[in-house]
Order: sequence, then C-alpha cells, then structure tokens
Amino acid sequence: MRIFKYRTFKIWAKKMGITDATLKKSISEIDEGLFDAHLGNGLYKKRVSKQGHGKRGGYRTIVAFKKQNRSFFIYGYAKNEKDNISDKEKEVFKKLASFYLEMPENKLALIIKNGELFEVK
Repeated sequence: MRIFKYRTFKIWAKKMGITDATLKKSISEIDEGLFDAHLGNGLYKKRVSKQGHGKRGGYRTIVAFKKQNRSFFIYGYAKNEKDNISDKEKEVFKKLASFYLEMPENKLALIIKNGELFEVK
C-alpha cells in the first residue's frame, strides 16, 4: 500500500504536528474498516488524534483510499475550526479521489516529481 499526501495537506499536517507514523496508522485503521464515514468514490473521513490527546477533539482528514493499492490524504481540519466539509467540497474531493486512485503509475510519478504529491515513508 502506497500512501501519499497532497501538497497542501502536507503543509497543514506539519503545522499541526501530525506525523507520517500517525498517517500510516490511520490508513491501517481504514483498511480494517475503522473510519468515520465512507463518502463514496473511495473517499473517506477519518479522525486523527492530536498529539497528547484522543481522536475526539483532534483532527479530521479526508482520504482517498483503495484497498491494497494507494491512499491519498487530501484535506485536513481541526474539529474546533469546522464541523464538517460542505456538499460542494465533498463533490470536489470525490472527483479528486477518483482522479488519483485511477491514475497510471507513470503519471503518478510525474506528479510526485512536480511536487504536488509526497509519499509517506
């Protein structure tokens, strides 16, 4: 399973202190069926804990996920900043999820090279 961060998500996660280890754990949990919502088209909402706190008051992430293939952290927000994503955001994220999850390897490599995506190590 390859795990990626969208450029703006990477910046946000670093600012919030969310580690790659935390992101890997979140993907393992989604793989086991532990997620907050399946939004369609391979798009999931997943809680991520705040350092030193539990998931309840932590962060929410929007993840494109395809079992035994790839996952992409697309968007993140703090629960105290907003309750949920809008319907319009959800539709945009669903399209983005389909785009990334179906992308051929050669195009994925180009997008990584251009700095739009970063692989979680």
